[in-house]
Amino acid sequence: MLRVGLISDTHGLLRPEALRALRGSDYIVHAGDIGDPAILEQLARIAPVTAVRGNNDKGPAYARISETEVLQAGAALIYVIHDLNELDLDPAAAEFQVVVSGHSHKPASHTRDGVLYINPGSAGPRRFSLPISAARLRIDGKSVEAELLELLPSPRDREGSGGG
Repeated sequence: MLRVGLISDTHGLLRPEALRALRGSDYIVHAGDIGDPAILEQLARIAPVTAVRGNNDKGPAYARISETEVLQAGAALIYVIHDLNELDLDPAAAEFQVVVSGHSHKPASHTRDGVLYINPGSAGPRRFSLPISAARLRIDGKSVEAELLELLPSPRDREGSGGG
């Protein structure tokens, strides 16, 4: 069984909680808005990294990073794009098992036409009351299981905890 760690929207901040969540991955996918190319170097110390450029990744440092990528993880074919709204192919027809995206900062996972669409959310600076999150795929043959990982509780979660 292969483990693929998913991270997105770090915007220059790679939290220790994200590094812990990604440990043990066979591959890591960064779905864009990296914010600092050194983040990819840090992730590569854990596992091989497949990364795409996000809408905030501008300038010469990102010239070698594509807007889309494909990762073959065992028998599973994974398509990576930052903004799902820019998807210009039919993943099911192209025989992808998974589409990984970022951009919205909202963790989400659903299956449509036999394809798993997963957004690990944002692991970088908090935006509004959205959680700080990442995700993990477990791949066995063409079977893919997804897990969303909340790295830090959202402010809403702390409000009702009774703690201070």
